[in-house]
Amino acid sequence: MSTSELDITFFEAVERVNNSTEAFPADFLLRLYAYFKRATNNDDKPSSSRPIINAFKMNALLQTQDISPDEAKKAYIELVNSYFEG
Repeated sequence: MSTSELDITFFEAVERVNNSTEAFPADFLLRLYAYFKRATNNDDKPSSSRPIINAFKMNALLQTQDISPDEAKKAYIELVNSYFEG
C-alpha cells in the first residue's frame, strides 16, 4: 500500500468511527486515541478536565511511542476493521 493509499484508508477509518452512533468501549477508544495521535504526529498532551482521563490517555500514548506514524495508521485501520467486522 502506497503512502497516499494508506492515508486515504486511514482517514476512511477515522470517518467510519466518527460517523458511528455506537458507544465504544473505553479500551477501544484509548487505543484509537493513541494510534490517531501517533499517526498524525500530534504531540499535544491530553487536556481533559479530569486528571484520571489524562492519565489513561498518557499511558496509551506511551504504549505507542516506539511506532512510526505509518505503523500507527495501519494499527488504527486494523483496529477499526476488526471492531466493525468482528
